[in-house]
Amino acid sequence: MLTPFHLAINVTDLDVTRVFYGDILGCREGRSTETWVDFDFFGHQLSLHLGQPFRTEATGKVGDHMVPMPHLGVVLHKPDWDALRDRLEAAQIDWVIPPSGRFIGEPGEQWTMFFYDPSGNPIEIKGFADLSGVFAS
Repeated sequence: MLTPFHLAINVTDLDVTRVFYGDILGCREGRSTETWVDFDFFGHQLSLHLGQPFRTEATGKVGDHMVPMPHLGVVLHKPDWDALRDRLEAAQIDWVIPPSGRFIGEPGEQWTMFFYDPSGNPIEIKGFADLSGVFAS
């Protein structure tokens, strides 16, 4: 059984952050103060603190794409990925990499989408039809 990870990163506005992570991504809000808020990020603890977000650059080559590094993300079952993709499209998210499949027919076949939160933190959401393929080589 996997255990939840904890990640703490900076954001620039807690009210905007609450709308994005809570209303758009559908994450349940946890504890908070005037300077930070926790979210249940798909079963993991994401703590978002007021401050300067980390600098990112598109330096990660994956397939035909250069992806923003560093980034955070989560792996979902494909039906959950599809539902989140639909919610993000309805919210008119600006894609860094639009929803697409990669490694189709190969070990590790997956679907992915990249976007930024309102503070500029890059997020990748992966979808797998079979989660046993996450570490396939």
